[in-house]
Amino acid sequence: MENTSRALVVVVALCVAVLITPGAANDKPPSFPVDIEKCWSSLFNVEGCVLELFKSVFSGKFGNVGVSCCKAYSTIDANCWPHMFPLNPFFPPLLKDNCAHIVPNSPAH
Repeated sequence: MENTSRALVVVVALCVAVLITPGAANDKPPSFPVDIEKCWSSLFNVEGCVLELFKSVFSGKFGNVGVSCCKAYSTIDANCWPHMFPLNPFFPPLLKDNCAHIVPNSPAH
């Protein structure tokens, strides 16, 4: 009977640990709020840039992204990208790589 009780305690402890851990993983350290309007402003200031980016997001092709748009991209804070493209976290690094070829001296983020 004693072994059964210990086994039950271990099973319950493991179940609780499994259920609690995912919730704890979602806790993020406090960060400063991101001004999404400021994030988008430099792209909206370049005519056609937002359209170029959305075409690239949906097509996966970066041929439509021009020099002016890449220069505007290089001015955006890296903290903005997850808020600007939350459904496609791979887009900002791909765009960064593409823009590095178009505008070789652009600052890295």
